[in-house]
Amino acid sequence: MSLNRTHFAFSVVLAALVVFGSDRSTASEMEGVRPLISGRQTLRQVQAFALANNPEVSASAFDRQAAQARSEGAFGARLPRLTIEGAYNRYDPDLRLTAASYNGELGVFGNNILATDLVLRLPLFTGGRLVAEVRAAELLAASADQRLARSRGDLLYNVASLYFSILAQQRLIASLELSGEALAAHLTQVQTLIAGRKAAAVDGLRSEVKLADIRQRQSREQNVLAIQQQSLLNLLGAGGAAANFSLADELQTPAAERASVATLVETAVQKRPDVIAIRNETDAQAARLEAARAGHWPTVNFVGAVGSRMMNNPAQQPVGHSNNDHVSRVGVTLEIPIFEGGRTAARVDEEHAKLNAQRERLNKLLLQVSLEVASASANLASARDRLTSTDKAITLAKKVFDIEREKYLLARGTLLDVLDAQSALLDAEAIHIRALADANTARAQLLWAMGEAEQ
Repeated sequence: MSLNRTHFAFSVVLAALVVFGSDRSTASEMEGVRPLISGRQTLRQVQAFALANNPEVSASAFDRQAAQARSEGAFGARLPRLTIEGAYNRYDPDLRLTAASYNGELGVFGNNILATDLVLRLPLFTGGRLVAEVRAAELLAASADQRLARSRGDLLYNVASLYFSILAQQRLIASLELSGEALAAHLTQVQTLIAGRKAAAVDGLRSEVKLADIRQRQSREQNVLAIQQQSLLNLLGAGGAAANFSLADELQTPAAERASVATLVETAVQKRPDVIAIRNETDAQAARLEAARAGHWPTVNFVGAVGSRMMNNPAQQPVGHSNNDHVSRVGVTLEIPIFEGGRTAARVDEEHAKLNAQRERLNKLLLQVSLEVASASANLASARDRLTSTDKAITLAKKVFDIEREKYLLARGTLLDVLDAQSALLDAEAIHIRALADANTARAQLLWAMGEAEQ
């Protein structure tokens, strides 16, 4: 029977080790596994994917959980505390096992006493320290919620910025492809004119050089697009993109902002999560200062205990008396700080300095909010103005290019004029695309600066 029990116990331990090892290997295999993103994705869908998978947002969520746990721990410090305590003491000279309850009572004496107690402690007065610590922890937990909200807002803005940049880059590459096709068609016409001795051979060479320049520029922009796409995948927390992954939205001209900068700043100061967070942190630091000042006050605790005392090898043990006895006690303890080497005063000075530093950080953030809102508003207005002017520039550049190409085919113009007109049209289209991306990014930047949840 003993052998069977030993074998059973060994089997249980071995199975536990196998299961534990399997869990660890499975967890190890799962580390670093990130989801793929696929299909046509709108900006909202991409942002939702990022919120679900971005590592930084996940880390901020865990920070919030940690802050909430600290708040619960601070509140728990105000509740009764029940512990089991054990002790061994050796005395010289011998000591009675338990105190006598009447004069002349016989007892057990010795120098080795074992004690076991069930102890209840309840703080009655701490000078406001526990209340201040609970308030500080609750404010920091609220601040962690706002920090998470701001982290999500940062992610939404960064994703939107990259999303618009990729859309603009794709349009720029498409514009280069169309320009290359137009130039290739023009080169065919030039070669026909050369064959008919109506154009110089150098015109064909110039067209080929210009076409090669467009091809290398297209290759360079493709490389930029690949970098942008990888940056977007990193923000999304995706392990990669499927072959059918694409962006579904189109660049549109954003609406103008009608509110004044002063109104926008006032709204941002009230709504932005990072401003609310740092205000909570400032209030929490003020509570910490109160907790530090409470160190000058006495501490009163209620204490109740029930337990047993046992003497090992007693020196005196009257007949009929056991070396084991039960004891209980109820009382109040008072602790008055008299001299601590200046530690309480030093902590008060430290917390006061931290509070002043926190207030300065709040002032700095308020100035930063004003700058960010004003910059985003100015960027949006500027980008919209650029869109208006570039629209006209593209229209004029197209007319000039058509005219110069027609003049060349009629032998009334030069190839250089055609190539210059083609370059001007391509540059105008590129500037317009950049302005369109900048306008959308500026709109997202303004929403981010205002603390808006939606981008």
